[in-house]
Amino acid sequence: MDTVDQPPTLPPPPPAVSFAQAFAFWLRLGFVSFGGPAGQIAIMHAELVERRRWISERRFLHALNYCMLLPGPEAQQLATYIGWLLHRTWGGLVAGALFVLPSLFILVALSWVYLRFGDVPLVAAIFHGIKPAVTAIVLHAAHRIGSRALRNRWMWAIAAAAFVAIFAFDTPFPAIVAVAACVGHFGAKRAPHVFALGGGHAGANRGYGPALIDDDTPPPPHARFSRPRLLRVLAAGAGLWALAMAALVATAGPEGVLAQMGWFFTKAALLTFGGAYAVLPYVYQGAVETHGWLSGPQMIDGLALGETTPGPLIMVVAFVGFVGGWTRQVMGPDALFLGGALAATVATFFTFLPSFVFILAGGPLVESTHGKLGFTAPLSAITAAVVGVIVNLALFFAGHVLWPRGFGAGLDGTAAAIAFASAVALFRYKVGVLPLLAGAACAGLAARFLA
Repeated sequence: MDTVDQPPTLPPPPPAVSFAQAFAFWLRLGFVSFGGPAGQIAIMHAELVERRRWISERRFLHALNYCMLLPGPEAQQLATYIGWLLHRTWGGLVAGALFVLPSLFILVALSWVYLRFGDVPLVAAIFHGIKPAVTAIVLHAAHRIGSRALRNRWMWAIAAAAFVAIFAFDTPFPAIVAVAACVGHFGAKRAPHVFALGGGHAGANRGYGPALIDDDTPPPPHARFSRPRLLRVLAAGAGLWALAMAALVATAGPEGVLAQMGWFFTKAALLTFGGAYAVLPYVYQGAVETHGWLSGPQMIDGLALGETTPGPLIMVVAFVGFVGGWTRQVMGPDALFLGGALAATVATFFTFLPSFVFILAGGPLVESTHGKLGFTAPLSAITAAVVGVIVNLALFFAGHVLWPRGFGAGLDGTAAAIAFASAVALFRYKVGVLPLLAGAACAGLAARFLA
């Protein structure tokens, strides 16, 4: 008797997810989200698409594409987006906040240890090993972004021009972003093929069984575009920002450190196209050169701490805020920790508030523009410019790490060796960030005790 092959039996769709279940998941994610945006997105894909099937792969990638078009940390925005789809506004707020809060608490504690015990030889030796590795990590980030963004000679030219602008002329990062966006906008009209870089995601058709939010699941009512709702959310976000800023200004005036941080990190949040490494030069220009909240070497140390903690890498702003609040004694000389913790919270609040507004207010509207060249071409040009800016950042770090006492004082051989070994580990052997930093810290300790 002939047999007919039966299609494989698919598992049933998962049951509805309660708010408590989602809360527990987002809390856990906040403590295990290591590995930068790529690692964080991979964790969410494995958990939400493959294992739990809360959302289908196509819907997941659709949300990811939207988040990648926005300024801000795309992994945190993706968590906010999926939480919003599942449980409306409160779901998005909880998912996005729990993605950040564990990192904030950990960085506040590490920043205190750094400022309180940073001169202890053991701690200094650890940072002596980590700093050269961070230099290699930044250079590797430039290569990683450049391999995706610099697909033709015009994009290479934009990256080179951005590098010259910031390296030779100290051009402010916002000006570089604005010029690149204009180049992309007008260039797409003359040569659309230059800026239509495409991309896509392999494996978008792979299935893991029916999902709670499946390919053909209609958008829930709260995810459909509504002009009144858009205006309400925008008004709520602007009002929350204004209230927080008014409180800071009322406390210490518009020239107070906390008010300056609120305004500065709001601008930084709107310029993070291309990921955290893209905004680091701007944070450096403002926090180190303009406001003097911390020194250049401290900025490198903060990036090292940010690389070793869960959450978005842009959480380095919490370190910047803590050091600025501590050194400026915003709560007085007898409350240094409290001042640092308050400043770190201010920096984090103003950095991430725009991301929540983008998702909760603009999701349905911006999704409709995805794939349209007029919208994506400026972002393509900005990403190319970001590559040049990050290369400049890597050179800045290398100068401070390899020649810590100035170029006339000679090369730090230990730092150079660790930087070279770190670069080989990243580029040749694809070593992860955490193992790399652990090895670099051990190398710094070994060099200290063998000296």
